[in-house]
Amino acid sequence: MRDLKGVNLYLVGMMGSGKSTTGKILAEHLGYRFLDTDAVIEQAAGQSIREIFATSGEDAFRELETQVLGQLAAYQRLAVATGGGIVLQRQNWSYLRHGIVVWLDVPLAELGDRLQQDQTRPILQDTDMTQKLQTLMEQRQPLYAQADVRITVRPAETPDALALRILDEIQQVLKPERHPDAASESTPE
Repeated sequence: MRDLKGVNLYLVGMMGSGKSTTGKILAEHLGYRFLDTDAVIEQAAGQSIREIFATSGEDAFRELETQVLGQLAAYQRLAVATGGGIVLQRQNWSYLRHGIVVWLDVPLAELGDRLQQDQTRPILQDTDMTQKLQTLMEQRQPLYAQADVRITVRPAETPDALALRILDEIQQVLKPERHPDAASESTPE
């Protein structure tokens, strides 16, 4: 594995895409520390994400999310799992761009299966989950597409296999591009 020179990895994608699970594995492979922005927010606020949404609303949560991301961006050697909506705030991209942004792209049907029994996601409560996921995906997909690396998660792919594939893809992004005239420079005219 090529040295990332301490550059942070930021995992973005829809809720249920496996950012936390995969992020922990990536951190182990890289010798990085793993952090989940949602967990950091809960610790800082002394409340669960669900409680923050219920008592203060989504806007207050997004504000906390931006503050936390800004603080994390000051460090190096982090693998960071972000909340699914972190890409919505333009300011967050100024922090994300300090690292390598990896989009875990999971098909909508797979997300639905993964989240079917999950009662911890406030944004999915009291709504038609399939329709809400579709709406969120349509809203966020163009923003996720700004990531440095897009990984389409394969059906039944293990988190370990996914992490190794991410590391391979990052290497492709980091490889220096050959100058198009490099070959002609070495041949006599």
